Amino acid sequence: VGVSGGVDSSVSLALLRDQGYDVVGVFIKTWQPDFVTCTWKEERRDAMRVCAQLGVPFVMLDAEEAYRKSVGEYFIEEYRAGRTPNPDVMCNREIKFGVFFDYAIAHGADFVATGHYAQVRDLGFKKYDLRAGADKSKDQSYFLWTLKQDQLAKILFPVGNLEKSEVRQL
Repeated sequence: VGVSGGVDSSVSLALLRDQGYDVVGVFIKTWQPDFVTCTWKEERRDAMRVCAQLGVPFVMLDAEEAYRKSVGEYFIEEYRAGRTPNPDVMCNREIKFGVFFDYAIAHGADFVATGHYAQVRDLGFKKYDLRAGADKSKDQSYFLWTLKQDQLAKILFPVGNLEKSEVRQL
């Protein structure tokens, strides 16, 4: 489970653990430009605390260079070209469901989970459908449009069927 230390990923981790999954919390360290206040150490500490509280292993995955190249440089080049970049789409494609996804599967994970407000529906015959999250005001499926069938088969969105108010309560 990708953990940031925030509410959505923390609840996702807890829900999967409570459902009997053998979970590991993975904090993904990303790049930030020099002019942005860096908060990754505090976020990592929060994620570590959540994992400790839930009694699950914690791992830090360094994706800083990959993020700089595939998200940061993309954003700068698109902006320079006069286009409106969408770094969230690139972060999901290249980092969360690129570097992190590949790392998790290579290290024996059957599934990869995040705290995204989206849903995956199994259509049968190895076909999957990416669906909007139940909370329409928090839906993040539009950031995930690049996901492929082989990825959707191995992705869990534990809070995707919940309203944000329910997640906060949990």
